[in-house]
Amino acid sequence: MSDVTSALAVPYVRLIAEQLARMDVPLDHWLGLSGLRPEQLDDEGFLLDLPTFRSLSLDARRLSGEPALGLLVGERLGVQAHGALGYAAMNSRNIREVLDLIQRYIGLRIALLALSVEIGGGEVRLVLQEFLPLGDIRALVLEGAICSIKSLLQDVSMGACQVQRVVFPFPDLGHASQAEALLRCRVEYDQGWAGLTLSPEVLDLPLKMSDPRAFRLAEELCQREVLALEESRSWVARVQRVLLDTRVGFPSLEETARRLHVTPRTLHRRLVAEDSSFRMVLEDLRRRSAVDQLRFGDASIEEVAYILGYSDPANFRRAFRRWTGMPPSRYRASR
Repeated sequence: MSDVTSALAVPYVRLIAEQLARMDVPLDHWLGLSGLRPEQLDDEGFLLDLPTFRSLSLDARRLSGEPALGLLVGERLGVQAHGALGYAAMNSRNIREVLDLIQRYIGLRIALLALSVEIGGGEVRLVLQEFLPLGDIRALVLEGAICSIKSLLQDVSMGACQVQRVVFPFPDLGHASQAEALLRCRVEYDQGWAGLTLSPEVLDLPLKMSDPRAFRLAEELCQREVLALEESRSWVARVQRVLLDTRVGFPSLEETARRLHVTPRTLHRRLVAEDSSFRMVLEDLRRRSAVDQLRFGDASIEEVAYILGYSDPANFRRAFRRWTGMPPSRYRASR
């Protein structure tokens, strides 16, 4: 079965490579550890799957000896690094429009995360959510993504949009002072969410580089990229993506087909042509999600069962025993 998602667009990998070059880490050696070649970084259409991205990230951090590597790379991810998405953001009318763009098209650049915008309590929260637990690359990905969003907002507003605070769901990894120096705001650790906050007053801040015609053209490019990305995915991968977009539980075959703009019968036929079925995709995704949640997450077994759409935790325990040969409590303890 194909992997769930294309994890990272190649311009981001180039920035990691540039950062490593500054630290005198040989590019050939770094890429070779993951079975890649330097010329692949020149292919604009090249996308990494999650396992390859994980190995690249861990090797980059190990070879550089820099625990704050995600922050350093994220700082370099300004408007120009985001392609059509960055160009559309630069020509937006205001910060509210920029945030709407990021919400809709973040999957073009890094499909591991989703962004939601929450307004209330005197602040605007930009909340990043993981589609799957990222485990040992969680800090690197979240630090890079948050730093990148902050850089983009400051670039398009020419410094007028200031971040109030940055929030991470993991403990201080020993470089909190470096994080505050790079992000230029208060940084909080061990919180229940990941993201950053803005003042509500900046949402309708007019952007000086706004150009409605250029914005429309750039957004059309983003839409075409979304269509091209969807067309390049197998039907199994498309179904996986729809299932992952649901925060709790999973949609039915009928609802999944509706979201993919086909009939349930057509969806079933296309999955069969790929030697799969909706039930097989759902079962595989539940299995991998359960294993990742118990390995890397801190939710209780009952909460994991609920997240995966089991109304009765006992049914989840039976399914997990069938998948792994052991009950979820023993699996978590063994890890």
